Amino acid sequence: MTTHLPLAAAASQTSLWMFLAFVAATLVITWYSARKSSGASAYFAAGRRITGWQNGLAVAGDYMSAASFLGIAGMIAMNGYDGFMYSVGFLVAYLTVLFIVAEPLRNAGKYTMADVLAYRLKPRPVRAAASLSTLTVSIFYMIAQMVGAGVLVRQLIPGVSYEIAVIGVGILMVVYVVFGGMLATTWVQIIKAILLMGGSILLSILVLQRYDFDLGKFFASLTAISSTTADGQTVTRNFLTPGLVFKNPWDQISLGMALLLGTAGLPHILIRFYTVPDAKTARASVVWAMLIIGLFYIMTTFFGFGAASLLGPDHIAANGGTNMAAPELARFLGGEIFFAFICAVAFATILAVVAGLTISASTSFAHDFFVNVLHHGREHAPGEEVRVARITAFVVGAASIAIAILLGPTVNVAFLVGLAFAVAASANLPVMVFSLFWKRFNTAGAVGGLLTGLASGIILILVSPDFMKNPLFPLKNPALVSVPLGFLGAWLGTMLSREQPDEAKFTELMVRANTGLGAEKASPH
Repeated sequence: MTTHLPLAAAASQTSLWMFLAFVAATLVITWYSARKSSGASAYFAAGRRITGWQNGLAVAGDYMSAASFLGIAGMIAMNGYDGFMYSVGFLVAYLTVLFIVAEPLRNAGKYTMADVLAYRLKPRPVRAAASLSTLTVSIFYMIAQMVGAGVLVRQLIPGVSYEIAVIGVGILMVVYVVFGGMLATTWVQIIKAILLMGGSILLSILVLQRYDFDLGKFFASLTAISSTTADGQTVTRNFLTPGLVFKNPWDQISLGMALLLGTAGLPHILIRFYTVPDAKTARASVVWAMLIIGLFYIMTTFFGFGAASLLGPDHIAANGGTNMAAPELARFLGGEIFFAFICAVAFATILAVVAGLTISASTSFAHDFFVNVLHHGREHAPGEEVRVARITAFVVGAASIAIAILLGPTVNVAFLVGLAFAVAASANLPVMVFSLFWKRFNTAGAVGGLLTGLASGIILILVSPDFMKNPLFPLKNPALVSVPLGFLGAWLGTMLSREQPDEAKFTELMVRANTGLGAEKASPH
C-alpha cells in the first residue's frame, strides 16, 4: 500500500531541503573563507579584494532584507500606496550614499565609520560613542530579520515553533561571522541576491500574466479592494489612494526622511565600502547596487499590489499575517513547490542580512571600543582584535535572539527597519557630514551629535503611537524631529566647546577623502 504526503507537507519538506542546500553551500564557502581569513584585514574587510560588481551584489544583498521582501510586500498588500512609499524611500536613499558617503568613507577609513570620525578628532570618546550607535542600530535591524525568520518557519514547517526558528537562524549567522569573516559574509550575500532577484522576477511575471501583461488592467484592479474591519464590517478601499496608513502627512514626510538619510548611516552598508580596493571601485559598486535594488523595488510593486488584488487583505491576515503576503502569493500563482522556493529564498535573505549586521557590530566593538578605546590603539597579543570580534558576534547574536523572541511574531518587519533607519539617520549621518565637510567641527560636536541623535531617536520611538496607547509623540517614525536634533546636538557641542579644530588634519582628511592619497590598500593574495 502506497501512502502520499499531503501537498502542503510535501512543500514543507521541499522548502526545507532547498534551504538546507543553501545552508550547506554557504557553510562550504565559510570553511573556504576561514582558511583565507588570517589577519585583521582579511577578517574585517575581505582583504579589500572584492570587485565592483561583486560588492554591488553584496551591498544589494545586504540591503534587500526580510523587511524588503516580506515586510514591504505585506505593507503594500495590506495598505496599498502608503506601503509603496517604503519602496520609493529605500531606493532613493542610495543617492545619498553615492554622492556623499561612498568615496570619502573608502578613502579615509580602515574598517568602520568611526575611523573617519577619529581621523581629525580625539579618537577615544568618538570611537566609544560611534561603537554604541553602531551596536544599537545593528541590533534594531537584526531583530526585524529574526522576527521574519520566525514567522516564515512557523508558517512553513508544522511543529517548529517561532522561538526555535529564531534560535536556529541566530546560530547559523554566528557560524558565518565567527569562522568566515567578511569574505564568507560577502559571498553569502552575493548568492542570496542572485536567488532573490530570480524569485522576484518570476513572481512578478506570474502576477502580470494574470492581467495579460496589461498594466492598465493591473492597476484598475486595485481601485476596489475589499477587506473586513476589526468590528466585522466589510469595507472597499482604493489602494492607489494615499492616506490608508499615513493619515497625517507629517508621518509620511518623517518616514521619507528616515529612509532617505538613514541608508548613509547604516553600519552594515558602510563597512561594505572597505572591502573594495579603491574609491573608484566603491563608486562602481554603488551604481551596481542601485541598478539591482532599483529593479527589485519596482518588482515589489507587482507582488505587493498583486497580493492585494489576487488574494485580498483578509486572506493574507488569515494565513500568516502581513509578512507572509509574498510567499502566499507564490503559493497561489505557482503552487506548493514555488511557495517552497520563495520561502527558501526568504530564509536565505534573512541569513545573509543578519550575517552582515553581526559582522558590522562585532567589527565596531572590537576595532573601535576594545582596541582603540580600552587599549589606546594597541593589541596586547597578535590576533586579539579578531578574537574579540568573534566573541562579540556570539553576544550580539544572543541579544538579538532574546529580543526577537520577546517581541514575538506579530510586529511588522518593515516597520522595525524603518525605526532602525531613523536612528541611523539621527545619530550617524550628522556627524559623518560634519566631519567630512565642516572645518570647525570637533570632538565634543561628534560625541554630542551621536548621543543626541541616538537618545532622541530611541526615546521618541518609545513614546510614539506604535508603542503607547496614549502617545506623547504623535508621529509613527521619529526622523522628522530626531534628525534635526542630531544635527543640532553636533552643532551645539562644537560651538559650546573650547576645543580648537586641527586645521592641518582637516586639510589632510579632505585631500585623502577626495584623492585616495594614503588610503588603505588591498592586501596581497
